[in-house]
Amino acid sequence: MSTVRLDTWDAGVDFPIFDAKTRSFKKSVLGRAGGVIGSNESNVVVVEALKNINLHLSHGDRIGLVGHNGAGKSTLLRLLSGIYEPTRGACKIQGRVAPVFDLGVGMDPEISGYENIIIRGMFLGMSRREMLKKTDEIAEFTELGDYLKMPLRTYSTGMRVRVSLGVVTSIDPEILILDEGIGAVDADFMRKARIRLQDLVKRSGILVFASHSNEFLAQLCDRALWVDHGQIRMDGGIEEVVGAYEGPDAARHVREVLAEVDRDDKARATAASDTAATPDPDNAAQNG
Repeated sequence: MSTVRLDTWDAGVDFPIFDAKTRSFKKSVLGRAGGVIGSNESNVVVVEALKNINLHLSHGDRIGLVGHNGAGKSTLLRLLSGIYEPTRGACKIQGRVAPVFDLGVGMDPEISGYENIIIRGMFLGMSRREMLKKTDEIAEFTELGDYLKMPLRTYSTGMRVRVSLGVVTSIDPEILILDEGIGAVDADFMRKARIRLQDLVKRSGILVFASHSNEFLAQLCDRALWVDHGQIRMDGGIEEVVGAYEGPDAARHVREVLAEVDRDDKARATAASDTAATPDPDNAAQNG
């Protein structure tokens, strides 16, 4: 197994605001943004989006991010995927990263669904040959039939999400960075998609997932980080962290979801074991 690690040491990310050099700007936004507002030696306003991030992840880690809008979750995801360089400290990534922030990125409205499957997969780091092998399976998952031969601009939002989800859940990432944005499909398809996402998580080396859905976090992750004003306020089990962030009712719901996931995993394992133990009648006849 190749080494898959993602580490940060006292990492921080600052955003200078070059067209806002006065203290009045600082006073007007202080307390309303997720990061800390300051200014540098040139009196340029600087937003401390992330501060003192120390995180060490290795193969098998499944991390969920919780926190209010503007707390720094998306900035942290972009730091961990290599999109943002730390302005302080360090961030070291060992392994192929598949960042999924916007399901529509890398898709062309003027070409067909089939062609977009190939392009979207290549955007996520797969080769054209790899995606050609996966096209039929992805097409079956989307349930879009002949629509896949039509230009993407003729699709509804939900149809586009189906194509994107089909591609995203077919890849084999070493480090999967996932920002939730898949709410435009119907409930039945979402249940189908969640099973594929769970399988994707099991195939990936490391998952870091930001979501406002505690149910989704509990289904995919076993550890959580509470991000608050650009810093990691708490690191622990999903139930523990969600309870500290949202209260005992949310923790209770997470506990119920975790129990349901455990039951489903055991049922799937039992079904797989029974299938493996059942003799093939054709082989049995030949051996007889």
